[in-house]
Amino acid sequence: MLLSCNGSPGNNLPTTDSTDQAKKDTTLAQAPAPVPEKDTTKLGGVWFLQPVMASDTAVGKIPRLDLNLSTKRFTGNTGCNNMNGSFDFTDTTIQFNQRIVTTRMACVGYNEKAFLENLLRANNYKLQNGMLILMFDQTELSRWTRKVAPKPVVNKA
Repeated sequence: MLLSCNGSPGNNLPTTDSTDQAKKDTTLAQAPAPVPEKDTTKLGGVWFLQPVMASDTAVGKIPRLDLNLSTKRFTGNTGCNNMNGSFDFTDTTIQFNQRIVTTRMACVGYNEKAFLENLLRANNYKLQNGMLILMFDQTELSRWTRKVAPKPVVNKA
């Protein structure tokens, strides 16, 4: 009695043929490309405020904007309260609608009113070195980046 080791039914050896190898080769060749980093050259998406003063993060949160270009709506955080609203834009201009809706948590030590007024003053923007710079005419109001920045260091005298 002669036993065969070629993967015939009844033995526990795996079978391999040229079509199995071709499938493996095709699968490896069609592996998905790595996910690219978030685009920092376009207005849409999530942006985090680059804090300038310690008061920008007094409540412990970094202000955030999530701009949806297709719906012209935004959501985010003021540094204390969640917010949402609408905006209009072109290649260089941006205008936030006055009717920004926010939650109403108390923000001791944080001037949320000044933050919102500054946002509403913005009428221009530029994208530079991966940063979103909101401006009033040619005056820079704030800088935003795709990554959360560390809190500013305050020198204590």
